[in-house]
Amino acid sequence: MLPKKRIISIDISNGTYDDFVSAIMNYAREKISSYVCVANVHMLVEANDSVEFQKIVNDADLVTPDGMPLAKSFSILYKQQQDRVDGMSLLPRLLKESEKESFSVYFYGGAQGTLDATSDFIKSNYPDLKVAGLYSPPFRPLTAEEDAEIAKKITDSGANLVFVVLGCPKQEKWMASMRGKIPAIMLGIGGALPVLVGQQKRAPKWMQKSSLEWLYRLAQEPKRLFKRYFYTNSKFLYLLTLEKLGN
Repeated sequence: MLPKKRIISIDISNGTYDDFVSAIMNYAREKISSYVCVANVHMLVEANDSVEFQKIVNDADLVTPDGMPLAKSFSILYKQQQDRVDGMSLLPRLLKESEKESFSVYFYGGAQGTLDATSDFIKSNYPDLKVAGLYSPPFRPLTAEEDAEIAKKITDSGANLVFVVLGCPKQEKWMASMRGKIPAIMLGIGGALPVLVGQQKRAPKWMQKSSLEWLYRLAQEPKRLFKRYFYTNSKFLYLLTLEKLGN
């Protein structure tokens, strides 16, 4: 397990990009029931506003600094450099490593159309990758019996890695509830999958490096994201200022 440092309300794992990849692949190799939170500003603010959700994130085996603001916070608060470990670049890297290691992967969540596109994308780009399954659950709360059935289905598939596509905070809550039930490492990848398979476009490199990827996404989905970004970005800057002054 990589060491963690507290960034405002969540404990984010500390290490190089390759350290994260190695740690995830080790969990996958040993088939340890575990989960990874890919943290951005939205997740941090959600955790700050909810003690229950904060515990779920901080109990994760790994928490990656998905957004540049979180990676840069290490420098601001601790004078320490930290690589950005974002879901959109982590996902294809893990698929490539899994193909190389002959690990099998499972995709849980997302619309059926996205999973169909995922299946086609993997056949074209990772022809030797073992896909243990792809499942789009009903868009409603599941019963305890349904959850148990899904846990058994994924376990029986033999998957080493489970990519969870439910969005924050739903995917993190689901992974926490499944730790100890599914013998695999679970990763909450949210919106990374539609980008990977070409259903959405990613921001240009210069925007990624300048912490402006959120602005590019806002331009793509202004109605859905405006209120969220206005609130979370403003609150993050406020909380980070308080944290820095406190330090």
